[in-house]
Amino acid sequence: MKTVICATDFSPAASNAANYAADLALALKASLVVLHIVSAPVSYSELPGASFAEEMEAEAEKELQSLKEALKTRTGGKVHISTLCRTGPFFDELDETCNEYQPYSVVMGSQGTTAAERFFFGGHTVNAIRHLDWPLITVPSQARFTGFKKIGLACDFKEVTDSIPANQVKQLVADFNAQLHVLNTGKQTEYDADAVFESALLQELIGKLTPQYHFITAGDVAEGIADFAVKNQIDLLIVFPKKHNLFEKIIHKSSSKQLVLHSPVPVMSMHD
Repeated sequence: MKTVICATDFSPAASNAANYAADLALALKASLVVLHIVSAPVSYSELPGASFAEEMEAEAEKELQSLKEALKTRTGGKVHISTLCRTGPFFDELDETCNEYQPYSVVMGSQGTTAAERFFFGGHTVNAIRHLDWPLITVPSQARFTGFKKIGLACDFKEVTDSIPANQVKQLVADFNAQLHVLNTGKQTEYDADAVFESALLQELIGKLTPQYHFITAGDVAEGIADFAVKNQIDLLIVFPKKHNLFEKIIHKSSSKQLVLHSPVPVMSMHD
């Protein structure tokens, strides 16, 4: 059975992501693991008494159970939901959980609503996108799961054979019977031999999906992708963080819209 993991800090944005994850699991007929990670700032030996970390864990367990009951109601009891509370560095614990469950996807809120939430959980999200070897969907605070009818794939047409996990893309598109839209963010000239060659390779990799190709012409790549997603009702954007310079362009602070944290639609990062 497929498994979806939802990492939560119980903020409103994370709770919305949990609803999204539950609806995704229902659509996939998958199980759902709701994960909370207690990132203790100091070692247990330095904590006052023996109670502080234990109190944090106990409070987290209560929150997890409450969230689990809400998600069971939301899905009509049709999704097997389990909870998990771990203590330690956020990314290490998330990575270990993924290696154990081998999820179809991890789901996280793209950012919180307060400055503190944006700083702490947003930082965890970006780090996970960059380094987690499992598909990760970041969910905007107002997004709702309605299926993936249109999937956008952002690509700069560089080293596509090495940077695009074609089998994962094809499986995702097949699972939702989606339309695939390839967003070409590379530099446009009258004739670019490298771009023509790379586009032919991409066509060979995913051609059976009969994707539609689009050029993103905006000077700000992140803004151009976001505008395209809204205007064309894209349900999910795919990016490839490890090997694509495109990812650094859309996450860099100089961009007017950091796509991953401020995208109007959910973003999925994939790694080969």
